[in-house]
Amino acid sequence: MNAPLDLEARAHSEHAQELRLWLRLLTCSQLIEKRVRAGLREQFDTTLPRFDLMAQLERHPEGLKMKELSHRLMVTGGNVTGITDQLVAEGLVERLGVDGDRRAFRVRLTGRGHAAFAAMATQHEQWIVDAFEGLAPRDLDQLHRLLGKVKQHQLDINARLDPDPIE
Repeated sequence: MNAPLDLEARAHSEHAQELRLWLRLLTCSQLIEKRVRAGLREQFDTTLPRFDLMAQLERHPEGLKMKELSHRLMVTGGNVTGITDQLVAEGLVERLGVDGDRRAFRVRLTGRGHAAFAAMATQHEQWIVDAFEGLAPRDLDQLHRLLGKVKQHQLDINARLDPDPIE
């Protein structure tokens, strides 16, 4: 069996501490995502992209246009269409026309889709809680605060470099 990919292993003591930290963050993120993907597949016979699309729709009960979904998920329209087609066929989402635009559709969760997503979201949250169970509440608070500083610094840099912010 192959050893799991660990990007952090690429770093050496002579590399900048910031690079080593970045690689550790990336590795942790990938390991947690791998667990979530496997759990979604095993327990719900679904994928992370399908879960992510349903999560966007859960936040917008009125539904979203396909273009909005594509933008929010940061994937092509073709990807969103393919996933949406599958979810429609399974009765988890529905397409609705958009008044004044015969070419556009809004997509929203069906009742069945809400129930399926609620079960997935509950389990997803538990997987994430489990991923951080090795940290004390104080450590979690400190990590959250420190990563918030990194996030704000990046937002400030991005605002200077690109006046059109990422939503």
